[in-house]
Order: sequence, then C-alpha cells, then structure tokens
Amino acid sequence: VTLEAHRKAADYTIARLRLGWIGRIIDLLLFLGWTVGGGLAWLDHALRRTLTLDPLAHSVALMLLFLLIGALLDLPLSLYRTFRLEAAFGFNRTTPATFFADLTKHALLVLLIGTPLLALIVWLMIHAGPAWWFDAWLVWGGFSLLMLWLYPTLIAPLFNKFTPLEADELRQRIDALLNRCGFENGGLFVMDGSRRSAHGNAYFTGFGRNKRIVFFDTLLKQLTPTQVEAVLAHELGHFKQRHILQRIVWSLLLSLIGFALLGWLGNAPWFLPLFGIDTPSAGALLALFTLLVPWLGFWLAPLMNLLSRRHEFQADAYACAHSDATALADALIAMYEENAATLTPDPLWSAWHDSHPPAPIRIDHLTRSGTLGGQDGCASPELAQASDGFARETKSPRADLLRPDHG
Repeated sequence: VTLEAHRKAADYTIARLRLGWIGRIIDLLLFLGWTVGGGLAWLDHALRRTLTLDPLAHSVALMLLFLLIGALLDLPLSLYRTFRLEAAFGFNRTTPATFFADLTKHALLVLLIGTPLLALIVWLMIHAGPAWWFDAWLVWGGFSLLMLWLYPTLIAPLFNKFTPLEADELRQRIDALLNRCGFENGGLFVMDGSRRSAHGNAYFTGFGRNKRIVFFDTLLKQLTPTQVEAVLAHELGHFKQRHILQRIVWSLLLSLIGFALLGWLGNAPWFLPLFGIDTPSAGALLALFTLLVPWLGFWLAPLMNLLSRRHEFQADAYACAHSDATALADALIAMYEENAATLTPDPLWSAWHDSHPPAPIRIDHLTRSGTLGGQDGCASPELAQASDGFARETKSPRADLLRPDHG
C-alpha cells in the first residue's frame, strides 16, 4: 500500500469517525428529547386531540409519525455523508435525483409492506393476551424469512439494475469454482453499484432456489478474474460452513429476546408513565422500544463482531483451499486500498465496531493456521510473511506492499 493510499485511508477513517460521533450525539439528544423531554408524550397527545381513532389505528398512526419524524431528522446527516464526506474522497456517484428517488421508494415500501406488518403486530399486542409477544415474534420471524426469499427478485431490482454475468474468462472460472464446491444457485449477476458509489463488493442474497451471487460492477473493474474467483470462494465459504444459517438463527433468537423484553416492559405499570405517557398504547410502547434497542445493541456489538470475525477467518481458509490464496491476499489488499479502509485501526475500537478484521490480521491468521502452505492451489509460504508488515520487520516482498511507507 502506498504512503498516499495509507494517508487517504487514515483521513477517510477519521472523517467517518468524526461524523459518526456527531451522529451519536444527535441520536442521544433525540433520545432524550423523545423520552425525558416529553417529545413522544406530546406527539401522542397531539394525535389524540387531532383525530379520534380506535386503539389499533391510533397506535399505527403514532408509530408511522414517529418513524417519519425520525427519517426527516436524519436526512441532513445522510445528505452530508453522501454529498460531502463520500464525495470528498472520490467515492460518491449518487446524484440528487437518485438520492431522493431512493428515499421515495423506501417510504413507499414502508407504507405498502411495513404498515400491514405493523398493524398485525399491534393487533396481537391488543388482542392476543399476555403472551402476545411470542405470537408477534412468530409473525416477525416469518416476515423476515419471507423478505430474505423475496428480496433478490422483488425488492433489490427496485433500486439497482442486475444483468447476468457475461460468458467470458471470469464466468468460466466462476462456473468451475461452483462445480468444485458443489454449489447450486439461481444465477450470477452484476449490479450497477457504480451508480451510487465507487466502493466494491460481492454478496449472496436469498435462499433456496432464489439464491443469487451478485458482484458490484466496481469490484469487477478493481480486481483480476483470479482475484474475483478468490473473493467468491470466500463467500462460498460462508455458505458451505453454514454461516448464513447461523446468522439467521442468531437474528431470530435475538429478536425473540427483544420481543420478550418488549412484552415484559408492556406489562410493567411504571414503564410508559416514566416517559410521560399517561394513556397506554401499543404504538407508544413500540416507539419507546425502538429508541432503546440501539443502545442495548451497542453492548452486544463486541460479541457479534467476535462471531463475525471467526466466520471471516473460516471463510478465508475455505477460499484458500478452493482457490488461489495469493490472489485472495492480493484481493484483500486491493479491496482495502480501493475502499480506503485503514489497515491499522485501533484494536479496541475495531473489536467494537468492525465485523471484518483488518487485512494484515486476516492474512496472518491464514499463516498461523497453516492454511497458506502451497497445496491445493494455495500460495507458497512466502505469502505468510505478508501479514507482518505492521507487526514486525520482514524480508518478504509482499509484506512491503502492506507497509504504509511503501513507495
């Protein structure tokens, strides 16, 4: 990594951290304003004075108004992030027309899909008895799985254009990799990610017969066919080692705990009055819980990131065993450089906020686990030294590529 690229990554990281802290301060002020400041109680009273609604309609209307106000308050920061911060580092390609078109589509999806779901959950809260939270969780879990299945063919095309991957050298490599790994899919697609950002990525989406492999067009321009093959082998590792299934199960379990907590708070006579809500409603309870969830999730972040990092190491090892490990390491370095991701984050901060380990740590983990051993298409032991660029002196030429003073 050149010194210029390292400096850009450091500057980009610092800029994002500063904006992140501003966002957290704003979130804290909004949390205090909605809760102890009486904002939610005022909105609840204003809605009751303005419209005469039954409990279900009132709760749905209150929650939708709460979400609308939150989205409007978040808009300035989102505009700054897209058109100032991302643009300053050459990543933004979103036009104002695309930005506001996306907002409109999101709003329509919330109204068309989210409102019926919200109404059903509120109905359960009112009519299903003390164990309503379990029924609501079943509805939420079923809805989440349905969205996973429908997203590739119904939701994603509303925002991006997906074209089948062309039958070229890359397609031949990928087809051979899929055959080696015994992976069946619903198609290989290229997404026009460059319409919005210069960042590159690749991902799986959907499940069952709706599984798709999607490449950002920016990624295909940044990497060689061999490197793209290695990146896909990494993603295949997530699927083959059941990481995706594990994450779905974890998500469902966490949502079960969340609904159980919501049910307990709903039965607590002190909870709503604590925030000035003198007339209990399902909408007020949901709004308050929506405010609390991010603060509760903050403390779970290190544990979830630890699990995610373990999955990344396992997927890297799988990729090394089924593709070219040299290409995998080169792809990691190239992707971190192209996305201006710092290779030297603070370890404590990274453990709390980063789901993916830095590239040097990932390569070092492959080295120490013996995955990089020169067999089954893997790289020679010389690559093992690449990960030590920041940790210690080494004579490996590839290690120099990771050093921030390279060039």
